[in-house]
Amino acid sequence: MHALGSGISTTAGVGLELVLTFILLYTIYATCVDKGTKSSQSSAPLTVGLVVTSIILAAAPFSSASMNPARSFGPAFVSGDFTDHWVYWVGPLVGGAAGGILYELLF
Repeated sequence: MHALGSGISTTAGVGLELVLTFILLYTIYATCVDKGTKSSQSSAPLTVGLVVTSIILAAAPFSSASMNPARSFGPAFVSGDFTDHWVYWVGPLVGGAAGGILYELLF
Protein backbone atom coordinates (compact mmCIF):
# COMPACT_ATOMS: atom_id res chain seq x y z
CA MET A 1 0.00 0.00 0.00
CA HIS A 2 1.29 3.45 -0.87
CA ALA A 3 1.09 6.09 1.78
CA LEU A 4 2.75 9.37 2.48
CA GLY A 5 5.39 9.31 5.16
CA SER A 6 4.61 10.74 8.57
CA GLY A 7 4.69 14.51 8.56
CA ILE A 8 4.52 14.74 4.74
CA SER A 9 1.65 16.93 3.54
CA THR A 10 -0.31 16.09 0.42
CA THR A 11 1.13 19.18 -1.26
CA ALA A 12 4.66 18.02 -0.50
CA GLY A 13 3.74 14.54 -1.72
CA VAL A 14 2.46 15.87 -5.03
CA GLY A 15 5.56 18.02 -5.41
CA LEU A 16 7.87 15.12 -4.65
CA GLU A 17 6.10 12.74 -7.03
CA LEU A 18 6.14 15.46 -9.69
CA VAL A 19 9.91 15.96 -9.36
CA LEU A 20 10.65 12.22 -9.23
CA THR A 21 8.61 11.48 -12.34
CA PHE A 22 10.12 14.50 -14.10
CA ILE A 23 13.63 13.16 -13.45
CA LEU A 24 12.66 9.68 -14.66
CA LEU A 25 10.99 10.86 -17.87
CA TYR A 26 13.74 13.35 -18.62
CA THR A 27 16.29 10.53 -18.29
CA ILE A 28 14.26 8.26 -20.55
CA TYR A 29 13.99 10.97 -23.20
CA ALA A 30 17.71 11.73 -22.97
CA THR A 31 18.87 8.10 -23.22
CA CYS A 32 16.19 6.19 -25.13
CA VAL A 33 14.07 8.54 -27.22
CA ASP A 34 16.41 11.23 -28.53
CA LYS A 35 17.81 10.21 -31.92
CA GLY A 36 20.88 12.39 -31.38
CA THR A 37 22.17 10.24 -28.51
CA LYS A 38 22.94 7.05 -30.44
CA SER A 39 26.22 6.53 -28.58
CA SER A 40 24.47 6.29 -25.21
CA GLN A 41 21.53 4.11 -26.29
CA SER A 42 23.47 0.94 -25.54
CA SER A 43 23.75 2.01 -21.91
CA ALA A 44 20.16 3.32 -21.70
CA PRO A 45 18.75 0.36 -19.75
CA LEU A 46 21.52 0.62 -17.17
CA THR A 47 21.12 4.38 -16.90
CA VAL A 48 17.34 4.24 -16.47
CA GLY A 49 17.64 1.37 -13.98
CA LEU A 50 20.17 3.27 -11.89
CA VAL A 51 17.98 6.40 -11.91
CA VAL A 52 14.92 4.41 -10.80
CA THR A 53 16.95 2.69 -8.07
CA SER A 54 18.37 5.99 -6.84
CA ILE A 55 14.96 7.65 -6.82
CA ILE A 56 13.40 4.79 -4.85
CA LEU A 57 16.21 4.71 -2.30
CA ALA A 58 16.06 8.48 -1.81
CA ALA A 59 12.30 9.06 -1.75
CA ALA A 60 10.58 5.84 -0.63
CA PRO A 61 10.35 6.89 3.03
CA PHE A 62 8.57 10.11 2.06
CA SER A 63 6.07 9.18 -0.67
CA SER A 64 6.78 5.53 -1.58
CA ALA A 65 8.38 6.87 -4.80
CA SER A 66 5.58 5.61 -7.01
CA MET A 67 6.27 7.57 -10.23
CA ASN A 68 3.47 5.61 -11.88
CA PRO A 69 -0.29 5.85 -11.19
CA ALA A 70 -0.82 2.20 -12.13
CA ARG A 71 1.77 1.12 -9.57
CA SER A 72 -0.21 2.91 -6.88
CA PHE A 73 -3.65 1.86 -8.07
CA GLY A 74 -3.07 -1.90 -7.69
CA PRO A 75 -2.21 -1.90 -3.98
CA ALA A 76 -4.91 0.71 -3.24
CA PHE A 77 -7.52 -1.39 -5.04
CA VAL A 78 -6.55 -4.62 -3.29
CA SER A 79 -6.42 -3.02 0.15
CA GLY A 80 -9.47 -0.83 -0.44
CA ASP A 81 -7.57 2.16 0.95
CA PHE A 82 -7.59 5.14 -1.40
CA THR A 83 -6.43 7.67 1.21
CA ASP A 84 -4.50 10.46 -0.54
CA HIS A 85 -4.51 8.34 -3.69
CA TRP A 86 -4.92 11.41 -5.90
CA VAL A 87 -1.35 12.39 -4.97
CA TYR A 88 -0.08 9.42 -6.98
CA TRP A 89 -2.06 10.49 -10.05
CA VAL A 90 -1.55 14.24 -10.12
CA GLY A 91 2.18 14.30 -9.34
CA PRO A 92 3.32 11.68 -11.87
CA LEU A 93 1.02 12.87 -14.65
CA VAL A 94 2.12 16.49 -14.35
CA GLY A 95 5.78 15.57 -13.79
CA GLY A 96 5.85 13.18 -16.74
CA ALA A 97 4.25 15.70 -19.05
CA ALA A 98 6.63 18.43 -17.86
CA GLY A 99 9.67 16.19 -18.35
CA GLY A 100 8.71 15.25 -21.89
CA ILE A 101 7.67 18.74 -22.94
CA LEU A 102 10.71 20.44 -21.42
CA TYR A 103 13.10 17.98 -23.05
CA GLU A 104 11.44 18.52 -26.43
CA LEU A 105 11.62 22.29 -26.02
CA LEU A 106 15.25 22.34 -24.90
CA PHE A 107 16.69 19.67 -27.16
